[in-house]
Amino acid sequence: MRERGFTPSRGSAQQGFTLIEMLIALVIFGMLTAAGVALLTVSARTQETSDRVLAELGEIRRLDALLTADLAQAAARPWRDRDGRPQRAFTGAGTGGSLMAFVRRGWTTGDDASQLQRVGYRLEGGRLERLAFSRVDGGTEAAIVPLLDGVRTLRVRYRDRAGAWGEIWDPANGTQLPIAVELVTDSERHGMIRQVFVVGTGR
Repeated sequence: MRERGFTPSRGSAQQGFTLIEMLIALVIFGMLTAAGVALLTVSARTQETSDRVLAELGEIRRLDALLTADLAQAAARPWRDRDGRPQRAFTGAGTGGSLMAFVRRGWTTGDDASQLQRVGYRLEGGRLERLAFSRVDGGTEAAIVPLLDGVRTLRVRYRDRAGAWGEIWDPANGTQLPIAVELVTDSERHGMIRQVFVVGTGR
C-alpha cells in the first residue's frame, strides 16, 4: 500500500555533491587561499620595508645627535699625543682618513676635574666612525663606534669667525675653534645628506 504524500526515489538518499560542484568548491577554496597568501606576503614586505626605513632614520638621527652634542661641547683646550707633542684644540681635514679631532666638555667620567674627553671622527673603509679616548692626553686606545656604513663620498667644511668656509681647519692659534662644521655625506642607503653643526654652544 502506497502512503500518501512524497514518494522518495531510490537514488535521492544516495545523492551527494556532483563532480562539477566539487570542482567549483575547490576553485573557490584555492582562490581564497591564494588571496590569503598574497595578503600575508604584502604585510610581511610592508613590515620589512618599515623596519628598514626606521633603521635608516635611526642611523641618521644617531649621527646627528652625537655630532651635535660633541661639537656643542667643544673646548678650546690643546692636548698632547702619545709622544708628548702639543696638538691644537681642534684639527680638521676636508676628506678621507681622520676628519676631526678635538676636546669636549661634559664627559661624566673624565680624567680631570673639568670632565674633558678627547673625541675624533674618521672615514675608514667606507664607514664613518666616532673615536672616544679615555684620556685627553697621551696615546690611549679609543673606543670606536660605527655611525654610517656604505659611504661613497664625504666632505667636511669649517666656518671661521669671518664667515668663510674652508676644507681644512689648521689655525695659527692653537686654541681657536671653528664657528660651525658642515658635513656632506653620500652613502648607499641614504644618498646625499648635508648637515650643519654649531661649535661651542655648550660653554
